[in-house]
Amino acid sequence: MALLVQLRWIAIAGQVATILIVHFGMGIPLPVAPMLMIAGLSCAMNVASFAILRRRTDVARPELLLALLFDVCVLTAQLYLSGGATNPFMGLYLLQVALATVLLDRWSVWGIAILAILCAAMLSLFHHPLALSAMLEGHLIDLHVAGTWISFTMVAVLLVLFMSRVTRNLQLREKYLARLRQQAAEEEHIVRMGLLASGAAHELGTPLSQLAVVLGDWLHMQEVTRHPVLVEEVEEMQAAVGRCKTIVTGILLSAGEARGEAPRVTGLRDFVESIAQDWRDSNPGTALLCDFGPHDYPRIVADPVIRQAIGNLLDNAREAGASRIDMLVGRDSHWLNIAVRDNGPGFSEDMLADFGKPYRSSKGRQGGGLGLFLVVNVVRKLGGSVSASNGAEGGALILLRVPLATLAMEESSNVQ
Repeated sequence: MALLVQLRWIAIAGQVATILIVHFGMGIPLPVAPMLMIAGLSCAMNVASFAILRRRTDVARPELLLALLFDVCVLTAQLYLSGGATNPFMGLYLLQVALATVLLDRWSVWGIAILAILCAAMLSLFHHPLALSAMLEGHLIDLHVAGTWISFTMVAVLLVLFMSRVTRNLQLREKYLARLRQQAAEEEHIVRMGLLASGAAHELGTPLSQLAVVLGDWLHMQEVTRHPVLVEEVEEMQAAVGRCKTIVTGILLSAGEARGEAPRVTGLRDFVESIAQDWRDSNPGTALLCDFGPHDYPRIVADPVIRQAIGNLLDNAREAGASRIDMLVGRDSHWLNIAVRDNGPGFSEDMLADFGKPYRSSKGRQGGGLGLFLVVNVVRKLGGSVSASNGAEGGALILLRVPLATLAMEESSNVQ
């Protein structure tokens, strides 16, 4: 619609210029007042269209059809008042048909084409004849040839300018639809994985509870209590089972299936530090350093999904061979930025090109690559983004950007 409005402005300028040149410059009398009124009607249509476009983000095809019908009628009225079928600018009908072919559906295109054909036929029978001066009477053929050349040039230039822009817009729309289809496929994949994880968590809950009971009984058996080494091993087993139950509970919380759990509100800095400390406890062989920027951090809802996303990034860095990981945290007025940098081998070019797609992994393991895939989609669902690159001194660098508005409870709070 915006392109049609621009085209109409060009048409209005061309009509007014042609009317003035022919009437005053060439001495061919034209009904100037009615023709300028028609041009003024086109101006009013453009102003109304512009006002509508400012308030809306989409235009329906019937509205495009009405706009093109209006342009065909305006062109017919101007041609009727300036010689009808003898006017060399009859070729401008082809521009309207070409635009309709690109913008409208099949039946609407045929409607525009048939209307243009009927209008052209009518103009050959009914029109306001031009009264040429005696000086121009003998040059009628030359005038018609010159006018035809001008009309052909206008149609060719406008077709190139506007068809290329319309085609580019359509290509952008196709790319946008392709991204939406890819996103829908990824979200369907995530739903299937979520259902699988939720079902597995339910099924694991019972045997884990049984293991916890059995291990508790073992600690009260004389055969075990007489051996300090066995007691220590059973306690380690209890701790491992407890950690498994915590993970299962986290999965159910993320799936929205845990009940009676109020959302925990904490300081953003405390939340990130707790994630880092839990990860250090589970991975004592890898150094993890946290660096917070000199900012005030708001209170947030401790979303377990964010915890898992950050944990996945740290796990991926460790599994890729990193012995040191730096987590850099900062914020601005609207975004929370978390960068995870490691001293591992970094990403290959293929990995960077396919970053965030499922089953794209540098670890060569079946089913690998799902961690980063889940991180990218979780952050995207929160309105954020994830980007990956290789550090200047080697290693991988992944940056999470999450809108503070989706996490913060009270932006003005300065909890550390």
